[in-house]
Amino acid sequence: MAYYIDKQETSEDSDELYEHHRIVVDAKQSLLRIDKFLMDRLPNVTRNKLQGAIKSEAVQVNQKPVKVSYKVKPHDVITITLAEPPRDTDIVPENIPLDILYEDDELLLVNKPAGMVVHPAYNNWDGTLVNALVYHLQNLPTSRNGEGRPGLVHRIDKDTSGLLVIAKTDYSMAYLAKQFFDHSIERTYYALVWGDVKADSGTITGHVGRSAKDRKVMTVYPEGEYGKHAVTHYKVLRRFKYVTLVQCNLETGRTHQIRAHMKYIGHPLFSDATYGGDKVLSGTPNGSYKSFVENAFKIMPRQALHAKSLGFVHPVTKELMQFETDLPQDFQAVLEKWNLYEE
Repeated sequence: MAYYIDKQETSEDSDELYEHHRIVVDAKQSLLRIDKFLMDRLPNVTRNKLQGAIKSEAVQVNQKPVKVSYKVKPHDVITITLAEPPRDTDIVPENIPLDILYEDDELLLVNKPAGMVVHPAYNNWDGTLVNALVYHLQNLPTSRNGEGRPGLVHRIDKDTSGLLVIAKTDYSMAYLAKQFFDHSIERTYYALVWGDVKADSGTITGHVGRSAKDRKVMTVYPEGEYGKHAVTHYKVLRRFKYVTLVQCNLETGRTHQIRAHMKYIGHPLFSDATYGGDKVLSGTPNGSYKSFVENAFKIMPRQALHAKSLGFVHPVTKELMQFETDLPQDFQAVLEKWNLYEE
């Protein structure tokens, strides 16, 4: 399925229309303008493009065109129809090595390296974890909406390293997905953040949704007027004068949740260019200290975030499974560097 509204290679003499996306609005959805509703669900799309698509009647609700001011209601069926056919979503198997920590007939645990995209999407159609999975495994189940994400129950960002559980059967996918929905999955992340986090532990609550200014960035909406409910629990593991190593446990799993939540409380992740963490945010940004930080950025040129542990109930044995990984080399090297600087 397509998740963007840019026209690509449209045939000028064709009058056939193709459905690119269909959304059935949740029964608990509150009244919300259709452009705002779609902005949170269609990445890589600006509000101007959405409004243009609505005005041109490419977006319809219950098979009828609507105005930009239309407010989405529960059970509405929203379709996006364009002149060009959707991109072929067939996934090409690729022989990419996988770091598999555990595997049985129902599931496997993968330790994803930083830099690997989890599933094919706009601008990343190959070289992904899913391309590797379909090469190494046969007949993986797809998600409930068939979005070309075989085996995936959850995901982590491209430049976040760490654990992912992959379902090998339809039953396991449904069983694991229910645990994620019920927030009973144990997910622990390690993050190095800017500044001295004063409280030894705390909870961050605030809706997370796409920024109206930059579609690649997620913003916290504390009043809950936009975005999705999100809760992150954190605990300080070690303080390094100008940065802090924290453990984050997710109660919900929103896009960029930890990155957006930590920035919201004034502690962006170290080396996170998307959220402003790729510059000196604590300490005087000059002299030998500035050079030290720039060298640390070179060691870890991505956000300092690692999905360290994962716990869940096995779909068949009903056994509580717990898995943990070591921090990757770049993360360990940055911590060692800050430890030496502290001394």
